[in-house]
Amino acid sequence: MVKRINSACLKSACVIAIYVGALGTAGAQTAAPMAGMDAAKAPAPASTSLAVTVDGKTTTFSVTDLKAMPQKNVTAHNEHTKAMESYSGVALGDVLAKAGFAVSTATHRTMLRSYLKAEGTDRYWVLYSVTEVEGSEHEGEVIVAISMDGRGLGADGEIKLVSTEDKKPQRWVRNLTAIEMKSAE
Repeated sequence: MVKRINSACLKSACVIAIYVGALGTAGAQTAAPMAGMDAAKAPAPASTSLAVTVDGKTTTFSVTDLKAMPQKNVTAHNEHTKAMESYSGVALGDVLAKAGFAVSTATHRTMLRSYLKAEGTDRYWVLYSVTEVEGSEHEGEVIVAISMDGRGLGADGEIKLVSTEDKKPQRWVRNLTAIEMKSAE
């Protein structure tokens, strides 16, 4: 069935709306839900280790490994819970150094031109520039948290990425399982 389109409705949005409306239910296909939008989705598996890849080499850290490293305590406002939260864990810069990327005069240029992809077990991922996680370059703290308020992280798994400078926790990663350093060149 074809419908006439008046000249006032020639913008693409109107044309698409009329075309889809003309198809009716017989010709329309049901769209699959977008990833992450399904309310009945099963919870993500809990993170139990962290794989950090630097220069193609992957180092895996267990929770025990992370607990053995120097700990940092941070407090950040979580806009989702509308509360201040205190986390303990390892500075992400320290984790990168242990995985093979220590900041120095020799690596400064690489740091400025690199970014990190951090991913959770639910496939949610975010990006940080390497300068954002390096204490010598940036005021904020980004830590690989292993506890909140002196207890475990609960539904957030055993490992969580937390940033103190973000106004919203959009780049915090629950059930953190992988971090990969990449060059923008």
